[in-house]
Amino acid sequence: MDESTRKIHVKPEIRILGVDDGPGTSPRVLLVGVVCRAGSVDGVMRTEITRDGTDVTEKLIEMIGRSRQRGQLRVVMTDGVTFAGFNILDVRRVSDELGLPVIVVSKTKPNMREIRQALKHLPDWRMRWEIIRGTGRIYGLRPRPRGPQIYIQPVGISLEAARRIVVISCLRSSIPEPLRLAHLIATAMVRGESRGGS
Repeated sequence: MDESTRKIHVKPEIRILGVDDGPGTSPRVLLVGVVCRAGSVDGVMRTEITRDGTDVTEKLIEMIGRSRQRGQLRVVMTDGVTFAGFNILDVRRVSDELGLPVIVVSKTKPNMREIRQALKHLPDWRMRWEIIRGTGRIYGLRPRPRGPQIYIQPVGISLEAARRIVVISCLRSSIPEPLRLAHLIATAMVRGESRGGS
């Protein structure tokens, strides 16, 4: 479905799944999803993906599909599109197969030239690059009046609805709470502890 035609009712209690990967350099990397509703955690899910592999899209779809939270989810948020090194998430496929809008969030504006160059050490870099390019236009957004600007790529949802969802989910920092918590939990599960921050 075209992102400009998919309708979503934006309300403070909307259930959002935030997705981030764990730190480290091991061949297998933790991928964590946190379901949030108005700042409360409704659920946590996890899976593993391959460093510099091509399985993050399939693994994320499987993780969400088998979750008991699946029917309650309204939006998926991801911390960028690159996980576990250069395991590239096909955001459009995730949105199409799950019937859910996806909002890609980045703290800094992705440097597409640098990303393309970094991908070239992989034999299938052109395929990965096309997935990244296919994610769509990058938009700047300042979710908190005195906070820093972040960047979003809405897929399967209008830009205006995506902006509203990001703003209402930024409760403690300029990073949406589902992503902030996914990062904290993924880090703690790998390193044994984590600490808050923006």
